[in-house]
Amino acid sequence: MRRVIYTTNAVESVNSQFRRVTKNKRVFPNDTAVFKTLYLTINYMTRKWTNAIQNWSEAMAHFLIKFESRIQ
Repeated sequence: MRRVIYTTNAVESVNSQFRRVTKNKRVFPNDTAVFKTLYLTINYMTRKWTNAIQNWSEAMAHFLIKFESRIQ
């Protein structure tokens, strides 16, 4: 269950991608250029996110037991 809900690695991966892109180009002409760069980075990253979450059904069974009143 911990592997499924532990998202620190995924968040850090996204942050490192953003840092890598913005570090290479130190000066942006305007705010729109920054947003466009980050948007294109997100599009590039999401192409790689095709894998399903491993052991999701097992984790969902644990969630149903532990949080029965919250999950419908």
